[in-house]
Amino acid sequence: MNTKTEKKAAVIPKNVLVPFLLVTLLFALWGFANAITDPMVQAFKKVLELSNSQAAWVQMAFYGGYFCMALPAALFMRKYSYKTGILIGLGLYAIGALLFYPAAVTQHFWFFCIALYVLTFGLAFLETAANPYVLAMGPKETATLRLNLAQAVNPVGLVAGLFIAQQFILKNIKSDDINNFSAMDEAAKALVRTSDLMAIRNPYVILGLVLIVVFVLFLAIKMPQSKEQEAMPGISKTFSDLGKNKKYVLGVIAQILYIGAQIMCWTYIYQYAEAKGIDGVTAGYYQIVAFIVFTVGRILGTYLLRFISSGKLLASFAVLAVAFVIGVITSSGEFGLYCLVGISFCMSLMFPTIYGITLEDLTEEQSKVGSAGLVMAIVGGALMPKLQGMIIDAGGTGVSDIQILGVAEVNFSFILPLLCFVYISWYGFYISSKHEASNAVSSEALAV
Repeated sequence: MNTKTEKKAAVIPKNVLVPFLLVTLLFALWGFANAITDPMVQAFKKVLELSNSQAAWVQMAFYGGYFCMALPAALFMRKYSYKTGILIGLGLYAIGALLFYPAAVTQHFWFFCIALYVLTFGLAFLETAANPYVLAMGPKETATLRLNLAQAVNPVGLVAGLFIAQQFILKNIKSDDINNFSAMDEAAKALVRTSDLMAIRNPYVILGLVLIVVFVLFLAIKMPQSKEQEAMPGISKTFSDLGKNKKYVLGVIAQILYIGAQIMCWTYIYQYAEAKGIDGVTAGYYQIVAFIVFTVGRILGTYLLRFISSGKLLASFAVLAVAFVIGVITSSGEFGLYCLVGISFCMSLMFPTIYGITLEDLTEEQSKVGSAGLVMAIVGGALMPKLQGMIIDAGGTGVSDIQILGVAEVNFSFILPLLCFVYISWYGFYISSKHEASNAVSSEALAV
C-alpha cells in the first residue's frame, strides 16, 4: 500500500496562470456576442420592415457561421497551435463586428447578415480552441473543474450583452415607438432608419475595437504550447476513432440536446409570459434574473465539482431541471414562470461539464477534432426552437389558442426541453456508473 500522502492536483498550475486568465476572457467575449444578438431579430424586423421569416435570418447567419466553421477551425488547429487558432478567431470576430459600420451605411439587411456570419466564424475558432486549451492547461484529473472555472465568466458576458442590447440599442430604436412606421413618408422613414441603424451599429463597432486590443494582448504574451510532438495520425483515422468512441458520441448528442434546451428556455420565456398576461418588458426582467441565476449556478457548480464527480453532479442538475420543466408545463400561473427561471440554474453546469466529460479521455489530436463536434452541436439551438415554435403555432398565431393534453399549447411545447433533460440526466448517470466507477477501481488497484 502507498503510504505517501498524495498531493492534491492543482486546478491551475502557477506557470500558466496568466495565460489561463487571458483565455478565460474569451469565454465572456463570446457570451457577450450570443446575448447581444438575440434581440437583434426584433430590432431589424422593425427598422428594416422585415417579415418574421426574413428577420429570422439573423439567427440563421449566427448559428450557420458556428456550424460551418467549427470543423475547418479544428482542422486548422490540428496543424497549428491553439494560440494561432485564438488569434484567427479574434481577428474574424473583430472584422465581423467592424463590418456593422459599412452595413449601417448601405442599410442592406444582407450586409448585416454577412457581418454576423463572419463574426461567428471567429466565435467558432475561439470556442474550438479555448475549450480544449483550458482542458490541457494542467493535470488531467482537474480538467473538467478547470473548464467549469473558465466557463464561470461566460454568463458575465451574457448579462453584459443583454444589458447593452436593452439599454443602448433597443431603448434607442425610434421606429419601435412609432405605431405605424410603415405608413410614414419615405423621407421621414429614412431619417428614423438611419438613426436606428446607427444605434445598432455603434456597440458592435466599439466591440470590434476592444477585440483588436485583446488580439494585441494575445500576440504579445507567451502562451504555453501543448501541441503533441509525435507524428499525428491521419485525419480519417481520427474521425474513425471518434466515431467508435461511445462516450464521445453520446456526449455530442447530450451537447446538441443541451444547447437546444437552453435556447428554447431562453427564447420562449417571452411567449410563456405572454400566456400569463405579462408584457414583454416585464418578461425581459425575468430573463435578466434567469441569466443571474445561471451565473450563480455556474459558480456553485464549479465549487461542488471539488467534492462530487462530474457525472453525478451533471445527472443531479438534470434531474432538478426535469422537475422544473414539469412545473413549467403543468402550471397555469406565475409559478410556472418561476420554474422557467429556475431551469437556468440547472443549465449552468451542463455545457462545460458535458464538454469536459466528452473530451477527457481523448488524445490532444483527437480533442482538437472532437471539440469541433461539440461546437457544431450548437445546431441544436437552431433546429429545436423551430420545432417548439411549430408546437406553439399549432392552434394559430397566439400562444394559448388551444389546449394539448389539458394544458395551453405554449406550456405543452416545453415537452421538448423535458425530453432533452431526461437524456442528459441519463447520460450523467451512465458516465458515473460506467466510466467514473471503473476509473475509481483502476486507481485503487494501482495504489495497492
